[in-house]
Amino acid sequence: MKRMMSLAVIGAVATTLSATGPARAEPVTQSAVAATCPSGAVCLQEPDGSIARRNIWYSYGPHNLSNVIGIKILINSQTGGAGFQICKGYNGTDCYPVLRGVGAYAPYDFTPINSIVLVR
Repeated sequence: MKRMMSLAVIGAVATTLSATGPARAEPVTQSAVAATCPSGAVCLQEPDGSIARRNIWYSYGPHNLSNVIGIKILINSQTGGAGFQICKGYNGTDCYPVLRGVGAYAPYDFTPINSIVLVR
């Protein structure tokens, strides 16, 4: 029952964010969530809290996504004010504005997203 309630909340938030875009998402200050993403990285977390190794990025520039669909949480653990963009196109094209807040961002539907760009 608790898991079903959590998924319902994630779905409601994702629907709201899909309408407004990720640029309006504010960082969620959940240190327990952010602690799973290594310092200096941007990570894509599954709803169950896991992070696949292929979804941890350290280097600046575009990172193409493969088979990433559904609701995910982006965590920015970069230092020095570095940020990221999520993009509809591959190789960092058709991107939303840069987000620089450190921490976990509200759940978002990554089905139409094909790349993430790490920026200084």
